[in-house]
Amino acid sequence: MTVNTSGNRTALVTGANKGIGLAIAKGLAQRGFHVWITARNQLRGEEAVKQLQAEGFSVQLLIMDVADDVSVQQAAAALSAATDRLDVLVNNAGVLLDVSATPTQTRLSDMKATFEVNLFGPVRVTQAFLPLLRAAKQARVVMLGSGVGSLALITDESSIYSSVNLLSYSASKVALSAVTVCFAKELAAQGIKVNVVEPGHVKTDLNGNTGHLTPEEGAMPAIRMALAEADGPTGKFFGPQGQQPW
Repeated sequence: MTVNTSGNRTALVTGANKGIGLAIAKGLAQRGFHVWITARNQLRGEEAVKQLQAEGFSVQLLIMDVADDVSVQQAAAALSAATDRLDVLVNNAGVLLDVSATPTQTRLSDMKATFEVNLFGPVRVTQAFLPLLRAAKQARVVMLGSGVGSLALITDESSIYSSVNLLSYSASKVALSAVTVCFAKELAAQGIKVNVVEPGHVKTDLNGNTGHLTPEEGAMPAIRMALAEADGPTGKFFGPQGQQPW
């Protein structure tokens, strides 16, 4: 089905069948976007879409595994057949494996799997959907980072993030910040802004629902960057309280 995008801005949120991703999708839909929700699992994705459609929002499901080259290319082709542009891309999908492992006990297989989703996933998705982003006027790309992806915060003893020592996850998010800056530099001339955000300590499945913020609260930094004006920032790192240190 081809979507009429003449009036609605369009957005795609990866890993959006639950948690922060679903909250971001809903928040953008509330602001008038037609939102594509991506999920690996058809059933879970359909449930999320039905939930938002029942609330009157304009959303569709796009099956995609960000860790799989073929899946991403197929999803990009499917979206290209459905719309002529993509105004916002939110790279939200992420994994956190074996939180009990210390850095010296971390399995390289887990580390590689984490990087495949958290780092290489946003790279392959951004590259695959770039033609649609370029077709939009002043597109926005938002990377979902983390407070533990800030070297300044994890070494600041006054920060909650300094008590966390997750080798694979933290390293993948630090690297994602570098990816964000590199994309931002290249795409600035085309009016495409690329920023990384951290949602704060949010209650999600990733942390066993131990956070103190709701997914809706955690979604706000990403939504703000998705709505950034032409004179807004690019290549920066933001959290709930504003710009964060690298």
